[in-house]
Amino acid sequence: MKDIDKRISIIAKACSDKRGFDIKILDLKKLTTIADYFIIVSGNSTTQVVAIADEVEEKMGRAEFSLFGKEGYESGRWVLLDFGDIVVHVFHREDREFYNLEKLWADGEELELDNII
Repeated sequence: MKDIDKRISIIAKACSDKRGFDIKILDLKKLTTIADYFIIVSGNSTTQVVAIADEVEEKMGRAEFSLFGKEGYESGRWVLLDFGDIVVHVFHREDREFYNLEKLWADGEELELDNII
């Protein structure tokens, strides 16, 4: 398994473990230099959003992958975790519908979650 696949798998599994839903993995390599991948996941409450973010951070840290930045944690509405070439967006369900990153980045290729976890 390639390093990037391993990191995506760790993140997706951590999201799933905390019952995050509607997990989307977007390959953005051909579209932007911001990141190669966005992983977008939803939670039903601010508590769940924070729990998902904590789980991702903890599992990636345990696997010795560095977190470069974290934003929005205090509000628990949209937590952004920056792992360099992978950016994780953990949204409260309502905020995800409002910001609709999938539409904004619709030209990105969506990877099949079943092939990752």
